[in-house]
Amino acid sequence: MKTAAAELVHLDVDDGIETIAEVLDEHGAVIVERMIDGATINQITAEVDAHIAAADPAMKHLNPAIQAFFGDKTRHVSSLAAKSPTFADGLLVHPVLMGLCDRVLLPACANYQLNLAHLIHLGPGAQAQVLHRDEDVWIHVPRPRPELEIASITALVDFEAEIGATRVVPGSHRWPRGRQPEPHEITQAVMPAGSSVIYLGTTIHGAGTNSTSSATARPRPGVHVSYTLGWLRTEENNYLGTPPAVARGLSRRAQEILGYGVHDAIADHGGYLGMVELRDPLDLLSEGRLG
Repeated sequence: MKTAAAELVHLDVDDGIETIAEVLDEHGAVIVERMIDGATINQITAEVDAHIAAADPAMKHLNPAIQAFFGDKTRHVSSLAAKSPTFADGLLVHPVLMGLCDRVLLPACANYQLNLAHLIHLGPGAQAQVLHRDEDVWIHVPRPRPELEIASITALVDFEAEIGATRVVPGSHRWPRGRQPEPHEITQAVMPAGSSVIYLGTTIHGAGTNSTSSATARPRPGVHVSYTLGWLRTEENNYLGTPPAVARGLSRRAQEILGYGVHDAIADHGGYLGMVELRDPLDLLSEGRLG
C-alpha cells in the first residue's frame, strides 16, 4: 500500500487568525497566501538590492557548523528592519504574525520580541540544509517547556521546488525528540510570491536545494522572520543591528517588537526586564535620549 505524501495546508490571509492558528497548532506549519502584495515585494526588494549585491555568499561564519549549515551559495542580509523601512512597517508587525504570536507565545511571557529578521537569497547550486528545529538554539531551556518561537519565511518570488522551496515536516512538532522523518513525511512550501510559510520552533524544516544551473540560474529570495519570548536571549542582537538612531524612525510597535520595550511582568507578579535608567527605553527613544 502506497503511503500518502505529506502536504501543507494553504490558507488565505483573509481566512482569519482563528482558522490560521488552528491549522498551525494541528500541523505545526501553514502556508498563508497574499500576506504581502506585489508593490510591497517590489519596495522591499528595491531597498535591499544593494545589500544583496554586497553580501558575500562565502562569508566566514561564527564556526564550522554554521558554515556548513549556510553553505557558500547563499547571500544573507541581516538586521532587515534597519535596511528596509517597508519590511519594518509591512511585514515585521503584520497583523497575522502578531495575532499568531499572541496565541502561541503570550501564554509564556508578558510580551514577545523579534528573534531574527533577515533576507535569505538562496543561489543556484545551494544544497539543502540539514533538517532541524529552530528552537534548538535554546537547548539549555529545560523540557517540558512551552513553545519558544514562531517563525516564517515570506516568498519574494514564486517558491518552487526547483529553486529550493523550504522543506517542512508537518506534524513533527508533536513527535518524540529522537524521531527522524521518512521521505514521504517531508514536503516543500511551494507557494506564490507574497505568501508566507509559518511554522513553530518545534517543527522540523530546512531550506531546499536550488537545483538551477548557470544556464537556468534563478535565486530564491525569501524573508525569514521569527519571534520569541520577551525574556529569552535572541539569536540576532537587534539593538545593535537596528540601533536607536535608526529605530527612532520606525513605528512604536516596530520598536517594541525589536526589543526596545521593557518586558513588563508586574501583572504576573514578576518584574521589569530591559530598563534603562529605571525607565522604559521606548519613552527614552521618543524623547531623543537614546543614541
